Amino acid sequence: MPSDCISYQNSGYFSKLIVDYLEQKPELKALYNRFPTIENFRLQLAEKKQEFNSNGNRNTLVAALEKQYQGFTISEATKSNITLLSNTNTFTVTTGHQLNLFTGPLYFLYKIVSTINLCTELKQAYPDYNFVPIYWMATEDHDFEEINYFHFKHAKIQWNRKSNGPVGRLSTAGLEEVYEVFAKELGLGDNAAYLKSLFDNSYLKHSNLAEATRYLANELFGNKGLVILDGDDIALKHLFIPYAKQELLHQKAFEKVSQTNQILQEYTIQVNPREINLFYIEDNIRERIILENKVYKVNHTDLVFTETEILSLLASHPEKFSPNVILRPLYQEVILPNLCYIGGGGEIAYWLQLKSNFETNNVTFPILLVRNSALMVSQKQWQKAEKLNLSWADLFSNQQALFNRKTEELSNLNLDFTETKEHLKKQFAKLQEMAMHTDTSFGRAVKAQEAKQLKGLENLEKRLLKAEKRQHADELERIIQLQNELFPNQSLQERRNNFSEFYLEFGIDCIQKLYTDLKPLQPNFTILVL
Repeated sequence: MPSDCISYQNSGYFSKLIVDYLEQKPELKALYNRFPTIENFRLQLAEKKQEFNSNGNRNTLVAALEKQYQGFTISEATKSNITLLSNTNTFTVTTGHQLNLFTGPLYFLYKIVSTINLCTELKQAYPDYNFVPIYWMATEDHDFEEINYFHFKHAKIQWNRKSNGPVGRLSTAGLEEVYEVFAKELGLGDNAAYLKSLFDNSYLKHSNLAEATRYLANELFGNKGLVILDGDDIALKHLFIPYAKQELLHQKAFEKVSQTNQILQEYTIQVNPREINLFYIEDNIRERIILENKVYKVNHTDLVFTETEILSLLASHPEKFSPNVILRPLYQEVILPNLCYIGGGGEIAYWLQLKSNFETNNVTFPILLVRNSALMVSQKQWQKAEKLNLSWADLFSNQQALFNRKTEELSNLNLDFTETKEHLKKQFAKLQEMAMHTDTSFGRAVKAQEAKQLKGLENLEKRLLKAEKRQHADELERIIQLQNELFPNQSLQERRNNFSEFYLEFGIDCIQKLYTDLKPLQPNFTILVL
């Protein structure tokens, strides 16, 4: 059972759009700049260097990062990377993620490790340049219900409170109760003690969710030089003023993305643009800006602005304007010397809708890389799979199909009646020839009898399969139990399980193994045997 067991395309867990992108289908070529290969980064470097080094944004970026990290203990690697961003030969690789409680599902880790590992590969390939891994915290999101919980084994650890504004500004008050619940679930031991301390120091010793998440990500990945960026920053928003102004006045994003959506009609459209793709934000507000009859309104509020008033507000208080999913990628690429964005299938799908809007704004479109995916497997589970003669293709497959296929393999009988049915069809074909020489009622009787006989064979086939399932029930039950352990609710482990479940059993090894086994430019599910 090899570690690069199954390609993304064959896993069954990626959309048609992502599969076609990975296979570089010609009809999608216009939707991205360059496909992620180590060679293509040479051209991306040249293009981004020409664009970014002429706009003077580096100093603002470094100053903003230094300010954001005030009060945090950071590694020499991270400190060095922040300083290096002043250098015209330094570029970034970026991933972004919501502020999920205690990292949320496992793929939070996979995103960041993919980003760190790609920077390492790029440095080896292009030693004259520096590459800094960036985690963009989605502090301005307001979908609190998507981030206020995580799963630990069979428990759902949830933070219950109300939230209306950007989640990064949300007070951490009330997380003491969540800590108590989690601590009881963890139990005793050194690894449990570390996880309790990590939660405590992250959430109970920081005043808002952005600071708590920065501490947590810094503790987990700071030794690898990860730089954590909060886009909810006045200085950085000043750099975005010209693009926000264009959006308010001309609404080009709506036009361009709508045109791209026409090209993508055969696929599932991930996001739809608004006429204005900006929110108005304050501590407890994040609402859409709507243009009606030449007046700008903030949805669900009494706030109303003329064109002059809203442009004046943008110039003096750009922090009150927050890009939505359509414009956030543009904001990111304006303020960063970024080469590549690493995201999940859903993220890459919506990035593929955005290239024409980047071109309209004269901003280089980054290389798009589907993040690493992995399956964490214990040595015991690995041995079970081998004993049950299961391939990883088996375990990734539909459960009912797996059940039926393994029943056929375990049985000494031929459970497939296809040959018998084909023989029966040939016999009835001869009867049909005879029927052509007599009256039509006999022909109808032959057809009816054929249908009846075939239906009877199908029923017998199903009954035999069911009988064999009973015969091999114990082994089949072990197969399904193992699949359920590795694919909770018949979904991907990485979309549900939290890293703490594995850290509790395996300690730091479960994170260290990510650095050695995840290969960002190889689109395969990685099996991590712990």
